[in-house]
Amino acid sequence: MSVGIVMMCHDALDRAAQVARHWADHGCPVVIHVDRRVSRADFDAFRRSIGDRNDIRFCDRHACEWGTWSLVAASQIGAEAMLRAFPDVRHIYLASGSCLPLRPVEELVQYLADRPRTDFIESVTTQDVPWTVGGLNSERFTLRFPFSWKRHRRLFDAYVGVQRAVGYSRRIPQGVVPHMGSQWWCLTRQTLSAILQDPRRDVHERYFKRVWIPDESYFQSLVRLYSRKIESRSLTLSKFDFQGKPHIFYDDHLQLLRRSDCFVARKIWPRADRLYRTFLSPHLGEQNRAEPNPGKIDRIFAKAIDRRTRGRAGLYMASRYPKNGWENGKTCAPYTVFEGFGDLFDGFDTWLQRATGARVHGHLYAPKRAQFTDRQATYAGALSADARLRDYNPRAFLTNLIWNTRGERQCFFFGPNDNQAIAPFLADDPNAQINVISGAWAVPLFRSNRDFGVLRRKAARMQQVETRHLELLRRITTKARVRIWTMADFVEAPMEPLQSIIDDNGPKSPRRLTEAPQMADLTGFGQFLQNLKNQGMQPYLMGDFPSGHEIDTQPKRHRRPYLVK
Repeated sequence: MSVGIVMMCHDALDRAAQVARHWADHGCPVVIHVDRRVSRADFDAFRRSIGDRNDIRFCDRHACEWGTWSLVAASQIGAEAMLRAFPDVRHIYLASGSCLPLRPVEELVQYLADRPRTDFIESVTTQDVPWTVGGLNSERFTLRFPFSWKRHRRLFDAYVGVQRAVGYSRRIPQGVVPHMGSQWWCLTRQTLSAILQDPRRDVHERYFKRVWIPDESYFQSLVRLYSRKIESRSLTLSKFDFQGKPHIFYDDHLQLLRRSDCFVARKIWPRADRLYRTFLSPHLGEQNRAEPNPGKIDRIFAKAIDRRTRGRAGLYMASRYPKNGWENGKTCAPYTVFEGFGDLFDGFDTWLQRATGARVHGHLYAPKRAQFTDRQATYAGALSADARLRDYNPRAFLTNLIWNTRGERQCFFFGPNDNQAIAPFLADDPNAQINVISGAWAVPLFRSNRDFGVLRRKAARMQQVETRHLELLRRITTKARVRIWTMADFVEAPMEPLQSIIDDNGPKSPRRLTEAPQMADLTGFGQFLQNLKNQGMQPYLMGDFPSGHEIDTQPKRHRRPYLVK
């Protein structure tokens, strides 16, 4: 005999009995520790189910709790029973009741026989551990943890806070360098005996009993004192999510587990009948296996963790308390916002849709209703044009629109009269492309036939709103792609910015603008701005508009170059 199995069991005892028989049938003696919290009736039934095997033993029972010394004590008792009862064992393999051998046991026995003095245990210093969760890296070795993290969370946190406040620090036993790693190890008889028979064992135990999660540090630290050769890795495939909770393997993980080439995997779902039937089959030895390489499936687990924590772009966590900032992008696709274009040009939406093929809406955040294209009352995904429904959650309204129409570029108008609650979201969305003609909101006022005093008050209010909006867009933290023109600059040379808009929103092909939208008649607009000044308002967002003569609103025609010989 060369390999002994110490099994830690607390539930699914029928599966544990099945696996224990499998180990014993292939020449590996087994010592089982059953959590004391398991009822006496269940324990007796479990013991009777494998009582016919002399190479399967039971050790004294401890009540085990996660993160406490009880798990180390249970593994010590099981290891001591193994060393006493089976003197021929050279390696002791610690496993759980939910572990399942993935390869023929003979391969594991031969693998360890070829490495008779090698200890397989993950053992790394605290500075090199990337997986700790909760902010307790080196502090788990320098503070005291007498309270259970699961049962007494408030006491646990309060006691940690008090120790930090007073600057308390424990003294680490002489010669011990704290290391951490997976609790599932495979140690040689010599190393394990040296740890358990150390004259300073009482000193080590007193220290580690107040370390947080000692089952991940007791053997991992002490093995450095006695081992001749350490392979700092576990032979057991165990994967954890971003919260430190173990992944559970189900029947549909069969091919994934085969691909890992590992000897043992945990945690296996107790009702994964296909996995147990396949890997406990007597025909498993017919397959050719290579060196254990869990890294072959790390990419799949990394992708699963990324999907769980970030999700898909444009989708939001639907839990009761979603965590803000964990979303994978605010929206799922690029879209364009036009500010002032619908005021300066007549039929700009029709022209843009014809020129680019994008879907162009009106003012989606207009006060009375969302102006979907073609004035529809509902749009993709049953989005309602009702302003009350839209304003209940303006952000969700936009993200749903972009998600429901993915594959088609969405464009819409925005201005000072619209609901400004969506403005910060637009500025922080990398998918947003925002084109602004500042001051163009004055054109509809200029063309309206209303009392000038009313127009002046409305112009002052709209200028204040747009000023705050432009300050938001010009922040250094803004993630949207923003382009801002004053109205005077845009009117002076409209073709270049219009061409850039076509290039950004149309098909990716080199095409020159052959048709421009019809600009509103601005005859007298300069005098209108002068009248606002005369009434005490300073219209500064429009740029430097002349007031004494008319504005040429027609795009300049470029003469064709020719060669003079």
